[in-house]
Amino acid sequence: MLPALLRDLFEMQLFGYISFRTTMACLTAFALVLWLGGPTIAWLRKARCHEDVSKTDSPELAAKNKETGKAGTTTMGGSFLIAGLLGSVVLWCRLDNVHVILAVVLTAGFAAVGFVDDFKKLTIQGSKGLSPKAKMVGLSLVTAFVLGSFVWYAETSERHALLTLYPPLFKNVAFSLGNAWWGVALFLVLGWFVIVGTSNAANITDGLDGLAAGCMLISGVALTIFCYVTGRWDWTSYLNLPHVPAASEMAVMGGALCGACMGFLWFNAFPAQVFMGDSGSLPIGGLLAWMAVVSKQEMVLPLLGFVFYADLVSSALQTTWFRMSGGQRLFTMAPIHHGLQVKGGIFHPGKPWHEVTIVVRAWIVAGVCALASLALLKVR
Repeated sequence: MLPALLRDLFEMQLFGYISFRTTMACLTAFALVLWLGGPTIAWLRKARCHEDVSKTDSPELAAKNKETGKAGTTTMGGSFLIAGLLGSVVLWCRLDNVHVILAVVLTAGFAAVGFVDDFKKLTIQGSKGLSPKAKMVGLSLVTAFVLGSFVWYAETSERHALLTLYPPLFKNVAFSLGNAWWGVALFLVLGWFVIVGTSNAANITDGLDGLAAGCMLISGVALTIFCYVTGRWDWTSYLNLPHVPAASEMAVMGGALCGACMGFLWFNAFPAQVFMGDSGSLPIGGLLAWMAVVSKQEMVLPLLGFVFYADLVSSALQTTWFRMSGGQRLFTMAPIHHGLQVKGGIFHPGKPWHEVTIVVRAWIVAGVCALASLALLKVR
């Protein structure tokens, strides 16, 4: 591990501190993504890995995409985003930490599913990638392995707090799920919904230049703080929060996530040079959820990642209502960001919002919700 080598070389304890390694992981991931981004985008452009903006059910949205010049934009940018993220993790994280190991497995597994999906879209004429069922099976298998390993670790090491739910706003209220088989089963089901749901939410949100990466950066900063605090016995004792000693190491991985998203935003800001694709959105969404599971903030995650969940819920409601009503739509368009882009807001219908306006306002909402979630550290 790089910090251990530096500590031995310079005889300085600084390289072992989590706060320092979190900062360095962020800067390293940022630098790696910037370094990898240019050559990767050039190679993807040469290989004609372009987004097909006509693959949408909305003619208006397809026309809008062509107007804004998205027709020839390179995709699969998530490949260098995840490479930079994992490269930084290998350099700065302690790889003997079970939470980090499982996070790497989850991130790499989801990236593999996303890569296959993107690859099929780009190489098979008329293909929309993996079917929803095949994608769900792939994500579920990876999630089942990670959660199963997590439960096994919690039970064998008698760390039952890892399988406990801590609702916000209530003092001394906790639901221990590790004392009976049905509790463990419930934890696995809830964990599956949190991880797979957040991964798909990030995937759905990846529809406008800078939207998913910017919101992920903001939410990632908040969860990095949660992970760091959860691993500190003094802070958790003062704030009446669950103490998970090994969770603070996930703050270093959170720093890598934030740095990678910053680096990707350099290329993805409007007008985007590259799109993230499923190879990037699925793994970073899953990693965000895993950080919430480790820091015991599963029940705060809907607030912390409000923009992602708003897009997910709007899409789910639209699809469900469309099927139940025989073709009627609940919203003019879903997810929400595309509705604003084509139809405008509820107070000014018919006046479409510019893409940059939507993205910046989404960042503002994400920031407000992240601050609100951090306020819950004290409100118990």
